Amino acid sequence: MSPLAGGVSSEIFRVELPGGPICVKRALPKLKVAADWRVPVERNRSEVDWMRVASEIIPSAVPKILGEDRATGCFAMEYLDADSHPVWKDQLRAGIVELPTAAAVGDALGRIHSATSDRRQVAARFATDALFEALRLEPYLHATAEQHPRLAARLMDLAATTRTTKRVLVHGDFSPKNLLIGPVGPVILDAECAWYGDPAFDLAFALNHLLLKGAWQPQWRARYVEAFAALAASYLAHVAWEPPGDCEERAAALLPGLMLARIDGKSPVEYLTDESTKDAVRAFASSLLTKPVPQLQAISRRWLEE
Repeated sequence: MSPLAGGVSSEIFRVELPGGPICVKRALPKLKVAADWRVPVERNRSEVDWMRVASEIIPSAVPKILGEDRATGCFAMEYLDADSHPVWKDQLRAGIVELPTAAAVGDALGRIHSATSDRRQVAARFATDALFEALRLEPYLHATAEQHPRLAARLMDLAATTRTTKRVLVHGDFSPKNLLIGPVGPVILDAECAWYGDPAFDLAFALNHLLLKGAWQPQWRARYVEAFAALAASYLAHVAWEPPGDCEERAAALLPGLMLARIDGKSPVEYLTDESTKDAVRAFASSLLTKPVPQLQAISRRWLEE
């Protein structure tokens, strides 16, 4: 067994077997962040279930599940080599910003949301409101509201809207670090936050990272904004469960809240360390929280002008 780099919520191992390597993942009861952030390990059940549902929609979009042990919060899945399946975050960091890749990511998310929209059986299977509250709404929006009393009412309103909107199967951590770019399309990992709820959360969560990459690597900010547009357009083309403008408006409202949360919430992005850069993100996000705009492209254009 060899440990693999992963996120803050699990231990991940490459396990050598006679038939070849596999990947084993175990949820941690306390997340690896500075704050005291504890979540039940039962979230691995939601992750495995999300992968099984997604595999019925786009078989190539998730690793094959090989087995699970729900009592210990472990499961085994297909091992995908980094040479053939690079992490999208690593590509973006290196300036490899390919618009077809961004469009494929938006397309995959849109297809999964569309196929699960307004399905009662899926909603019942993923009634994981308490987990989503503990993993997303509390550490992101609630914790950030505590750090920014002037914006607290707005942030709590965003949390309330997200909490009460129930339309599709949400991944909950749809981030470049959880997307492998495979030879036949993106492969989606780390669905511990899976929940039946607001599609705007996944869209805003992904787009947020493309904006923050522009603060991290400003020399490629324009390309990240182009990828932002490609992902959003590809995703919104699938929105039929509600008027696309309604979904976009909720995502545009949530986006600056998530930007601020990745600076001052319980899970700040590790790559923004300079205080002046953090202050620039705070100022940008705060202005949009104070005066929201309903179009995602308006946000990205304003970001490009910063």
